[in-house]
Amino acid sequence: MSKGGASVPDEEWERFLRESEAGSPGAPEEPSARARMVTRRLQEEPEPPRGWRTHQPPRRRRGKGWYAVGLAVVVILLVAVAVAPGRIVGWFDGGGAVDTLPLAAESERPDGPPAQEGEGPLPTQDEPFAGSPAARWADGAAGIHLPAPRATGWMSEAEVGTALDRTRDFLVASGLDPEVLRGERPTKAMALINPHQADVQDYLKKAFRAPDRENDPLLLFSRFRSADVRPVGDVVKTRGRVTFREGEKGAVEVSTDVTYVYPVMRASGDDEVARTIVRREVVLSWDDPEKIVIEPGTFSLVSYKVDTTNGGCDTYTGYLIPAFLADRTTADGGDGPVVDPYDRSTPIEERMREGDGEGCDIATRS
Repeated sequence: MSKGGASVPDEEWERFLRESEAGSPGAPEEPSARARMVTRRLQEEPEPPRGWRTHQPPRRRRGKGWYAVGLAVVVILLVAVAVAPGRIVGWFDGGGAVDTLPLAAESERPDGPPAQEGEGPLPTQDEPFAGSPAARWADGAAGIHLPAPRATGWMSEAEVGTALDRTRDFLVASGLDPEVLRGERPTKAMALINPHQADVQDYLKKAFRAPDRENDPLLLFSRFRSADVRPVGDVVKTRGRVTFREGEKGAVEVSTDVTYVYPVMRASGDDEVARTIVRREVVLSWDDPEKIVIEPGTFSLVSYKVDTTNGGCDTYTGYLIPAFLADRTTADGGDGPVVDPYDRSTPIEERMREGDGEGCDIATRS
């Protein structure tokens, strides 16, 4: 065998073939088919959405005491404000503001679901998150908590910070972009995905050409058909967090877990407000370009999962399809386990194992 006129000995050529088959340790590799797609649909309960009510503790009376006692009370109050500010406000205004202040950012997995204390008010155009835990969640990108960067894998601290910012840019472009929510193609989000990751690019092509169970754009993107529904206001409530660690081949592997709450109305002008809740866990890899074939500023997808409430069940149109009260009857209940879509204490995969991964689960509230 010769190249450029130079002869290559047979033993060298055999060694080259062996190393090519095994994968050369010094050459960049194309990302393998690592993405795994898991989807699960939840069907909203047939009765009107049930929310929660704020707890109203009794009014605290002011008393007179010595200076030392007063100082101790002040210290206790300061600690209590740091732990549960909403409850302290309720002590002094008769309880009306209990659990209404915005929640602190979610820096770790919660221990359990948000409180649910009976029926709450139904959502309206003026208060689309009324009666929902999302009323205390942050708006848009503000609800996606980013950790402090640190040097990891092949990246410096500053580079990790940039990767985290771009990760959030992807989450915004895929789950919050107004144009995408109206059903348009998520071009900004897709531009951040490694174009050399063949299996993912194949999925994207099929998802927008002929969506099905395995190739559903809703696995990664939130889209409504504008001819059917329209958003209520311009606020989407979010709650989620981002973590990172060193991944394969020194990459920075970033895990995201975000819940989005979308208030919508019929495009026909009906006054009823419904909410669609989407939780996604997306893991992505910021790869070392010396080891993986990748374009600058893009990432490779490792895995992506979705849990959806009131977005359609076993319907693969490429759009979220919320149900309104008139669409539901008492016979519309799902055939899966009962779940709370606001419960972020259990990973999606673990929740799936509790059921059978098939059918339509029943949401306790929306």
